[in-house]
Amino acid sequence: MAYMTAWCTDVGIRKKTNQDSALLMQADSSYGPLLMAAICDGMGGLSKGEVASACVTERLKEWFTRELIILLGQEEFPVALYHSWNRLIEEQNKRIASYGQQQRVNMGTTVAVLLLVGDNYYIMNIGDSRIYLLSDQICQLTHDQTFVQKEMDAGRMTEEEARQDSRRNVLLQCVGASNVVVPDFFMGGINPDTRYLLCCDGFRHEISPEEIYEKLSIMGAPTQQQMQQGLCELVDMNKDRQEVDNITALLIHV
Repeated sequence: MAYMTAWCTDVGIRKKTNQDSALLMQADSSYGPLLMAAICDGMGGLSKGEVASACVTERLKEWFTRELIILLGQEEFPVALYHSWNRLIEEQNKRIASYGQQQRVNMGTTVAVLLLVGDNYYIMNIGDSRIYLLSDQICQLTHDQTFVQKEMDAGRMTEEEARQDSRRNVLLQCVGASNVVVPDFFMGGINPDTRYLLCCDGFRHEISPEEIYEKLSIMGAPTQQQMQQGLCELVDMNKDRQEVDNITALLIHV
């Protein structure tokens, strides 16, 4: 597999700092091309969210460089990956919480990670940043860890009610601000000529999945400039509709 990537981030119309952190890593290996993308959204309602998000992306960068190749040599790679990512998140949860206690502030971050290896993708998710698959339609691969998603899953709230609910940003857990963090894991096969979109919640509050798909589902092989332009136009659309959060998105074309 070969990959083309683009990304766009914006502080938004209200906040003074960008608390989002994004990561794109690629490498060649005996197992073929490797790619890892991640978005961490530092909690906007908590102090020093940018520190929390940067801590996790820096640790993921180190993991990709030093630890991934060792895991790839193991017979049960998905199981080894699951345990390795769990340890990483547990470590970062304690580290960020400890730093916050020292500074007497609350801080935390969501985490959405996509790893492409050979013919398979692997995803880890904590919070409400999302990963979408774009092929002949748009499909959300992650599952929000939020109060409103829990209510929808239980049949107590409709999707329209969730979009309007004042608690739509209430997370069930995040790294650094939860006593225990239990990530979601997903995996599946990769098909050629598909796209993966990673985004923070600020990227998709004011625009619909259909609008995202219309802008990013360029037929055939897009240029990097087209991918970049599509992301930036969606960021501007969010700002025009008065999205108040930071806005970040990464796009990978296979």
